[in-house]
Order: sequence, then structure tokens, then C-alpha cells
Amino acid sequence: MRTIKGPALLIAQLASDRAPFNSLPSIAKWAAGLGYVGLQLPSSDTRFLDLHRCAESQTYADEITGVLKEQGLAVTELVTALQGQLVAVHPAYDAFYDAFAPASLRGNPKARQAWAVEEMKVAAKASQRLGLNTPAGAPRFFVALNSDFMNFPWSRRSCGLKKIALRAP
Repeated sequence: MRTIKGPALLIAQLASDRAPFNSLPSIAKWAAGLGYVGLQLPSSDTRFLDLHRCAESQTYADEITGVLKEQGLAVTELVTALQGQLVAVHPAYDAFYDAFAPASLRGNPKARQAWAVEEMKVAAKASQRLGLNTPAGAPRFFVALNSDFMNFPWSRRSCGLKKIALRAP
């Protein structure tokens, strides 16, 4: 990485139905007032970004970056944590990770994975349109593939479940 953009704020953690946390223009103004220079946009919350529309339309992507530029901010990352983790789920964790999938895909690991893979492809295109140079969600995808073998603090699970997971087919 040649440059680091920041400080940036992950707005997914703050999103709510109350202003200023309910729309991109209002949270951008709030974050800029606190001295942030960038926002990490959640790809799964259409109050801030419509992922598919962004992937399809440079005009829409330019509108998103324009909203941030008005406040002196930039997009620093398109956050794909939820989709990225659903790309590779160990069978022992199916029930746990189903909560992150659309309701229509729950209980169907193959369909859930196919959806997640497609979402990551869409996110990559949207990232490109937003002018981001790093693959969308790459760190999260790595964790999804390796979380059974790493001492990673999220998501917390019992020691017994981890032992079962390592024995599962």
C-alpha cells in the first residue's frame, strides 16, 4: 500500500434510523465535523450506498463520491464484511452465519455461498467505480477462509464448537 487514507470512520457501526446516522449526507457532515477525512461505506445498507446501482452506474458512483467531497471526505473502503464471510463457511458454522444472509437463502449453504460470491464480484465493480484501488473486502474474505484456524476474536464461539468444527467433514 502506497498511501493510507484516514482517519476514516466505519459508519456501519453507527447506522440507525436517527439523524445524523440515517443518511449519507448527514453522517458525512457529522463525521467531517469530528475531523474525519474518509468514510468506510457499508455495502449492505442502502441508506448509504446501493451496491448494485453503484456497480452498474458511474453516474451514481460519482454522486456518492460527490456527497462526500462536499464535506471534504473521501470513500476509503467499500465494506463487504458480511458478504465476504459468507463465501467460505465451515459446515459447523452454517446456522450461525445464516443470520448474515438474506432470509430467502437461510438454510441453503450452497445458495448462500453463490449469492456471497456474486455480491463480492458486484462489490469489486462498485469499488472500481468509486475509485478504490484495493479489492473490496479482501481482508474479510481471508478471515472467512481461515477463521477456523486463527485466533480471531470475532465471532466468539465456544471451545466445544471449535473442536466439533475441526472434525466436521
